[in-house]
Amino acid sequence: MAANSSSNKPFNLAIVGGGISGLTLAITLLQNDIDLTIYEAAPHFGEIGAGVALGPNAGRAMEKMSPKIYDAFMKCKTGNQWESRHNSWFTIRVGDARKADKDGYVKPGKKVGDELFDMQLSGGGGRGGVYRAQFLDELVKHVPEGIAKFDKRLVDLKDAEDGSGDMVLHFADGSTAQHNAVIGCDGIKSKARTWLLGNENPAAHAFFSGKYAYRGLIPMDEAVEILGGEVAKNSQLYMGYHGHLLTFPIQQGKTMNVVAFNSRKTWDDEKWVVTTSKEDMRADFAGWGGDVEKIVGAMQKPDIWALFMHPPCDTYTKGRVCLLGDAAHATTPHQGAGAGMCIEDAYIMASLIKEAKSVEDVQKAFKAFDEVRHARTQKLITTSQQAGQLYDFELHGDDLDKIEENFLGRMGWIWDIDLEEQVKEAKKTFQGETAKI
Repeated sequence: MAANSSSNKPFNLAIVGGGISGLTLAITLLQNDIDLTIYEAAPHFGEIGAGVALGPNAGRAMEKMSPKIYDAFMKCKTGNQWESRHNSWFTIRVGDARKADKDGYVKPGKKVGDELFDMQLSGGGGRGGVYRAQFLDELVKHVPEGIAKFDKRLVDLKDAEDGSGDMVLHFADGSTAQHNAVIGCDGIKSKARTWLLGNENPAAHAFFSGKYAYRGLIPMDEAVEILGGEVAKNSQLYMGYHGHLLTFPIQQGKTMNVVAFNSRKTWDDEKWVVTTSKEDMRADFAGWGGDVEKIVGAMQKPDIWALFMHPPCDTYTKGRVCLLGDAAHATTPHQGAGAGMCIEDAYIMASLIKEAKSVEDVQKAFKAFDEVRHARTQKLITTSQQAGQLYDFELHGDDLDKIEENFLGRMGWIWDIDLEEQVKEAKKTFQGETAKI
């Protein structure tokens, strides 16, 4: 089963899923001669491209993991294009004209579309938006030939019958693979999660968050024509009733990425991404007026993405299987922190696996990972859902002073994390577990 013959460790790992979590983890472990195989459901790496925000916490994690990962990020990342907005996460505005009085004011001195306040980044470290497909393309360059197996969609996990304690992975094509341990990086629809928590357990399956999003792109030249340079070339968040709209530059500033959120009680389509008409999208934002209606009018070929999330779960590990990234804690995107948490996970997990000297140690690493990462990543699911309600006038209503106060205190715990301290804590737990033998 060994894919990496130079390994000096007496164990081999399966990483299920070749997204951001799986690839960043694999690249870091391969640098440390860990024997692993990546199983990817798609016929090749790279999938639907979308803009992904990575905060300073993710930047610091990538820097510590591997220069290869950090270089891939730096090559792809796009931040705000104006120097004066370099440290801004988003500039916050009201986009919904229904909030305004008869003279167009949403509060004294501020009209619809005016800047209310600026959310400043903190924590230090590289940050910016990446086009997901492009970032994966850069990461893939650092995965040696033969490490990844494609068209391998996991359908089940079973204990090996040879008494080894290994796990046997069963794939949709009828094939199987046996490994000493498995790390499930297989995303929000994770089969590793279903196996680990039990199919009957509601926590095993994602549920609809009550929000959906239109995603679209506008060439930057056109965006500047519609909105002016400062608004188009820097990140904006427009709040409104039961919806909000984000714009930010991607592809080195050549394109303005748009994500327009709206609310509904249920999602009845079995597909989570569906194509839609511009008429339907315009109808969802009718009455918003100003910049938002211009942006929505300019979006080409919009898709609707239903936003699902995981219910709380008690653990990320069982036996020789551990969940990581979205498989463990799929969240809504409202704090722009889901992908960053996945990268943090990969950094902590790799730091622990490096210490393992046996397959028993790998299990102890899984337990230490779970202990250190569980509370932080579960908290994100809750606070991210609340953030969506905040921007949509559903948490504090449309009280702009309360919204600002909540907003400004919302992101520090995500960005300012001491990752070295987390690694130290995890290693201490790992060594404690090891000492119990």
